[in-house]
Amino acid sequence: MRPLQITCVVGARPNFVKVAPLLEVMKQRANVKPLLVHTGQHFSPEMSDKFFQDLSLPAPDIHLGVAAGTQTEQTAEIMRRLEPVFLEGKPDVVLVVGDVNSTMAAALVAAKLGIRVAHVEAGLRSFDRRMPEEINRIVTDALSDFLFVSEPSGERNLRAEGVAAEKIFFAGNVMIDTLLRFREKSRTSHIMDDLGLAAGNFALVTLHRPSNVDDPAQLDGLMGALRTIAAEIPTVFPIHPRTRARMENRSIDAGKILLTPPLGYVDFLRLMAEARLVLTDSGGIQEETTILQTACLTLRESTERPVTIEEGTNRLVGVEPAAILKAAFEVLHQAPHRNSARVPALWDGQASNRIVDVLENKMVNVIGRGGSH
Repeated sequence: MRPLQITCVVGARPNFVKVAPLLEVMKQRANVKPLLVHTGQHFSPEMSDKFFQDLSLPAPDIHLGVAAGTQTEQTAEIMRRLEPVFLEGKPDVVLVVGDVNSTMAAALVAAKLGIRVAHVEAGLRSFDRRMPEEINRIVTDALSDFLFVSEPSGERNLRAEGVAAEKIFFAGNVMIDTLLRFREKSRTSHIMDDLGLAAGNFALVTLHRPSNVDDPAQLDGLMGALRTIAAEIPTVFPIHPRTRARMENRSIDAGKILLTPPLGYVDFLRLMAEARLVLTDSGGIQEETTILQTACLTLRESTERPVTIEEGTNRLVGVEPAAILKAAFEVLHQAPHRNSARVPALWDGQASNRIVDVLENKMVNVIGRGGSH
């Protein structure tokens, strides 16, 4: 019987963290043949190449070279370049992760070609359709044949949307597979010394959501709050290219905030683990800080990862400067503590094994019949 051919499509930086452990498992399986396609959605070396190096990811088998553009332009160009890849490769399954434009584009192309789609991190919902990522999640899940959920809310949401139970698999969190694998290596990172930071005595910031950085008034308010925090405690901000461009366009003063280029995975993991406080609008960081037991304030009105609030260290504080400062100073003025959060179910470093097990077991009959089309 021929190997199960799985084409993994990645584009944005969080995708790399999620697909790395899956590829590692697939390479260990004699009956699985993976192909890695990088769309190029994050095209700068800081946002892409460094992550491949840090995560020991192989060079992509195919790099589409799609660069920046509007949401529509980028999605359309990814679809246009993916179609001949799928037609030539004839994969049994196209595996997509997360909620970026590359995720939805790959799912659309595969579904139109009659190729099965596996969505890792399915079912997450913010219930805010102003977020491009929410649209990507909904469309991808509607087209997927295998929906791998990382927390109980994912399964509840999919069932409420009418997805058949036999398509849904509670597999756990592949991002945590990567975190646990590289946790020890991160302790050897020199980033703390390089930035002159002391463990437990700095705040870490990420901002990149369009709703936060594209609205001038909102960005001004957020940066004002961060400048106030930076006056109290050293504050490190590895700045996303999108955010840097918006700040430069508006000549926003960073104050005492330490701006750095985007960091590699290992360096950033070290900072998350050692920070007194993380302020972010990222979904994945809400999950990683839960495992690291680091206080996290999410600068959004909603989250698609409620388990990080119910069982973790995450607090949803919104985007009003006064609310952000109140929550931040509550953390900074209390005694530092760890081990207050529970580890969500199946966030145990084995999610990738469970996912590949399902695909192998469910696709064995299809492969035996000679294909998936």
